[in-house]
Amino acid sequence: MSKKVLIISSSLRKNANSEQLALSFADGARAAGHEVEVVSLRDKEIRFCIGCFACQKTQRCFMHDDADTIREKMLHADVLVFATPIYYYEMSGALKTMLDRANPLFPSEYRFREVFALATAAEDAESVPQRAFSGIEGWVDCFEKAKLVGTLFCGGVTDTGEIKENPILQEAFDMGSKI
Repeated sequence: MSKKVLIISSSLRKNANSEQLALSFADGARAAGHEVEVVSLRDKEIRFCIGCFACQKTQRCFMHDDADTIREKMLHADVLVFATPIYYYEMSGALKTMLDRANPLFPSEYRFREVFALATAAEDAESVPQRAFSGIEGWVDCFEKAKLVGTLFCGGVTDTGEIKENPILQEAFDMGSKI
């Protein structure tokens, strides 16, 4: 059965390593027959959540910016994939801001059940993505019908495009093809 897959790439650098990981995942999901959309947060205007919780009643944020459109896409996706560079052992600020602004989804009839997290970093220790993945899992845990079902990390990549020949891209493709 074909699924609607939404991939949110949160690096603000063009051709970023985490974005390449996301694109490989997308290629795998497309090859498996799924409908895939990749949204980059680069060049998007997404203001910070102010924690007013009005969205819990209205299912919409009172602020109107690019988060509105992205959140709507999240609502109707079967699978969500978050791709992030690791900055200071945590997810990118752009992704955290988008997750905060997705708060109107909490009381909604969201479709997503499966969530994946992809990350890249300059450092390659196994522990490097733990906080980022934990933060994403914390967001997912707020949605009782959804589950973080897979993570993939590539360390040792700093410069833009450095991931290009890395075998992890095949792993991302394979992960995408198995959803």
